Amino acid sequence: MNKVMSRTAQPRPRHRPPTRHDTRRPGGAPPRKPPAGNTRDTLPRAATAAGPPHTARTAPEAAKSPLRPTDLFADRLLAVLSGQRPVHWMLRHTAGRAYDDLARLAERRPLRTRGSRPVVRDIGYYVPCEGALEVFARISAGDQLRALAFRLELGQDLRWRCTAVEAASHPRPAV
Repeated sequence: MNKVMSRTAQPRPRHRPPTRHDTRRPGGAPPRKPPAGNTRDTLPRAATAAGPPHTARTAPEAAKSPLRPTDLFADRLLAVLSGQRPVHWMLRHTAGRAYDDLARLAERRPLRTRGSRPVVRDIGYYVPCEGALEVFARISAGDQLRALAFRLELGQDLRWRCTAVEAASHPRPAV
């Protein structure tokens, strides 16, 4: 099924007043105070005459690279298998028998813990063929270490889907 979604520009509702575009504040509001340490009085004379000193800027949020599918699916599967999310949350992200396997696994909640919340510690993957990833993740919560393995396949619609899931746990050896 090839479903195309498009959005048309919604007209501005007529029951609301238009938004204010000027930067002036209403007359009754007090002026904003600059944050401590950035007042003109604390800047050196040269910086005040030339303008504010240049500071290093960080990259905007949109410029950050998106999560890899391995990381994204590990977090999603962890949320389902630890009981933080319902199983049907993964319905559109699974293919074949993987959803049934996931539902059976989620009933046992193999990654559920008492106390500290489980966290993905390490992720590795193997590429058996083009368009497929076999992924393993180490999940830790407190002093417990658990394993999660899953397979991702790239569909014809260029979306990654989980096609197999396995989870196991074993106690961390005492040092």
